[in-house]
Order: sequence, then C-alpha cells, then structure tokens
Amino acid sequence: MSKINVAVIGVNGFGRAHLRAFDANKNANLVAVCDINEEYAKELGEKYNVAYTTSFDEILENSEIDAVSIALPDQLHAEYVTRALRAGKDVLCEKPLALNLEHCREMIRVAKETGRYLMVGQICRFTPGFVMAKKIIDEGTIGELFFVESEYAHDYSKMTCEWRKNDPERDGFLGGACHAVDLLRWIAGNPTEVFAYANHKCLKDWPSNDCTIAVMKFPNDVIGKVLGSTGCKRDYTMRTVLYGTNGTIIVDNTNPKLTLFREDAYLKEGCHETPIEIPVEVSNHNIIDEINEFVSCIIEKRTPILSPEEGAATVSICLSAIKSAKEHKAVEVEYDF
Repeated sequence: MSKINVAVIGVNGFGRAHLRAFDANKNANLVAVCDINEEYAKELGEKYNVAYTTSFDEILENSEIDAVSIALPDQLHAEYVTRALRAGKDVLCEKPLALNLEHCREMIRVAKETGRYLMVGQICRFTPGFVMAKKIIDEGTIGELFFVESEYAHDYSKMTCEWRKNDPERDGFLGGACHAVDLLRWIAGNPTEVFAYANHKCLKDWPSNDCTIAVMKFPNDVIGKVLGSTGCKRDYTMRTVLYGTNGTIIVDNTNPKLTLFREDAYLKEGCHETPIEIPVEVSNHNIIDEINEFVSCIIEKRTPILSPEEGAATVSICLSAIKSAKEHKAVEVEYDF
C-alpha cells in the first residue's frame, strides 16, 4: 500500500485538526468528511475539495476508504469504532478510548477479530517538550526516577460542547486528565495502585467533580501525582515535573523551553541554582506527528505505539482514581484486557 484513503468523522472540533494533518500527510489521501451537521460537513468538504456526507453508513459502505479518524464525543467512541472496524476500516480514535472498561475490552476484541489497526489519540506522546523529557530520562541524565507529577488544568466553564457535561459517566478526570495520566505512565510505567481525593466547587451545574488529585504507586518504587482541574481560573497547562536522583526536569506543553537541573551541570550562585534551559517547539496538540504515526503503522504493517491496550490502560487508571475518590480508599488498577 503506497497511500491510504482516509475519512474524518466529526469535524466541528478537534476533527478539523485531523483534517489539516491528513491533508498534509504525503502517504494519505483525504477523501471524505462526515458530520451529522450538514453545514459543517459541507464547509469542510468544500474547503478540502473532498466528498462530504452526514451518513456514517455511507462512509462504511465506501470500499475505497481504507481508514477513518473518529473525532466524536467520548460517549460515541465505542459504537463508532467497533462499527468501523467491522466494516474493514483501520481506525484512529480520539482520547479517551472509551468511558468504561467493558467498552475498551470490546474495542480491543473487535480489532483483534477483524485484524484492523486501532490507535488511540493520546497526544502527549507527540508533544515536543514531553518527547524531549522522556529522551533525557531514558538516557539516564537525571538518574533514577523517584517522583513524577503532572497536571491537566483547563477551564471548561466557557466551553459550548454540551456533550462534555450532560453525561454523568464522563468525569472530567477521565475526559481531560487522561492526558496527564497517559504521560506519566508513558514515562514511569503502569501504576499498580491509586488513591484520590476530589471535590466539586467550580462547575456546580456539571454532574461530576471538577477537581481530582490522584496519587499513584508506579513500578520501581516511584511515586506519582496527577491534578485534574476542569474549573480552574487560569490558562490551559499541563505543567510536569520529573524528579530523578541526579536531576529534575520541569516541562510544560505550552512553554518554549524545558528546564533541566542536573547534579553535575547546574551552576551555583550563592544559594541559587542556575538550570539548563533547552528550547523546545510549542505544539501542545501535535496532531501532525500523531497522524504520521497512524498512517505509518498501516503502511508498515506494525502495531501503533498507541495500541488500544495502551488506551485501555490509561482509561483504567483514570477510572480507578474516580472510584477511589468516591469510596475513600486505595484502588488497585486493572490491566486485564
């Protein structure tokens, strides 16, 4: 296969970024867009000079379409992904993979049965600053990790997406903080246990908590923490701090530099320490590289780095945190996918 023919499903949000990325990918042909809102479908279809439709069935029945990108509300992921897989399409699904483990397991099962590729869009794996941080850690520059923390701070109060708030199953920690959770498990491994506290003070008309703090036990005796706040009054950020025995990394998806404290390198000036500042590209939603990975794994016939099992593991950790906050006890994380 030299090129794959792709359709994007859902173009009134982040699906527009998917369109731009597929259009720019030299190994993909963007051939169709689909949205239940005909105005949006027509607008984007005409912009990219491709077919447009409001019918998902029409996309599935088109044998010329090899793959679809699902950029729909979280509540619809399981249904649309499994239908696409059964129709013989490879699928890129936006995060989180699903809202519960039953749906995650079903999606994994169908992907295996059909032999189609299924990738989940956990975008932090492609954020330049985070990629740099992981490289530094893997090279041993900061020694052995002992504490990792990240945050998903994002004010949802002005968002007009009703699907984000109308389903009580869609907790903000799963829908948003899955970014920070996936980032830490990518760097430190899968946590075995989670303990969390949560409250509900900012988005009072939303059905779920808007602030959660989750403390996690990672492999190799590493401790971790994730803050998920969807009602905070500040700019969007995923500030992350990674502590090792020989150094510390401070990195943010919105900051043009990574800050590195290295035991053998930083300069001491009185009581102050001057860190190393490493320039990084600011691309907090690097959809270009995410789409490149999806297209490449199909052409090269290899498992995507963000397999459905990877997506399910992140969902499981988030659900464990939500359960812990409700039951006021530590919860062991399931990984039986």
